[in-house]
Amino acid sequence: MKKVLVLVESKGTELKRSSYEAITAAHSLGVPVVGVALGSGNGVATAGEYGLTECVVAEHALLNGYSSQAAAKAIVQIAQSEGTDVVVIAANSTGKELAPRVAVLLNAGLLADSVAITNNGGTIHATRPVFAGKARQTVKAATENVVVTLRPNVFTPKKAESQATVAVRTQNVTLDDTDRKVVVKEIIRNEGKLDVLEADIIVSGGRGLKGPENFHLVEALASKLGAAVGASRAVVDAGWRPHNEQVGQTGKTVSPSLYVACGISGAVQHLAGMSSSKVIVAINKDKDAPIFKVADYGIIGDVFDVLPKLTTKVGEITGKN
Repeated sequence: MKKVLVLVESKGTELKRSSYEAITAAHSLGVPVVGVALGSGNGVATAGEYGLTECVVAEHALLNGYSSQAAAKAIVQIAQSEGTDVVVIAANSTGKELAPRVAVLLNAGLLADSVAITNNGGTIHATRPVFAGKARQTVKAATENVVVTLRPNVFTPKKAESQATVAVRTQNVTLDDTDRKVVVKEIIRNEGKLDVLEADIIVSGGRGLKGPENFHLVEALASKLGAAVGASRAVVDAGWRPHNEQVGQTGKTVSPSLYVACGISGAVQHLAGMSSSKVIVAINKDKDAPIFKVADYGIIGDVFDVLPKLTTKVGEITGKN
């Protein structure tokens, strides 16, 4: 292992939390780290707080408006010019699409959805959940180049002892129209609404809420906690909540510091998406619900009785009455 290239992504004028996590994880490998940003260096200067000292901004007109084909080719060109043999990318919705493309172009092994990475004598080893989160395996790639994706909210961003000044360089990459067959021209977000992939606290609701009209109970607790709102697959399939809130094997895999499951029984598909959360609180009136097997704290009771009282108490503690 010679050098690590980390994809840093911005949201508006700031870097995403997942980028700081990726920088921290890359530094733990004990080799030089360089960042790569696509089309814009927005927010890159703040990465100096986490030890990043240099970043290359890939520039080309075709990088205006996200295209996974163009982005992958740009990252590969930067990796080759910088002499890096490891590429680290967050396993968010963008990274899950982008990383396999980068791996193919680099003829690299892909270590996906990693929750831990180590440098073992110059070979990168990655740990990842398997069998719907019931077990973990440690793997390595049998290739010279390696692409690693990191599960969001697992690697805690660690600030450096002293803030570094990030040396930002621009590099023109070679692209053509065949590298941009599909383009994301616009991303519409609900302002002020947290994404479950980025959130440190998530409050999720399931079929125990009995209908979409009762999800205000989940939203109220989430508001007091400064949390994102999540949902089980059954709730999303029923049309109660949008798909971007779905947590589980067929939704989003999350690892927040706190996960509150309200009226969720705990089907294996849901557990696969949240069992790596640091602290899990389950509220369910069925004492035999599978969710209690993974919960750190369990409240056996009706969500319609428990949630209003819990929300009031949290509001008193947080001062958000």
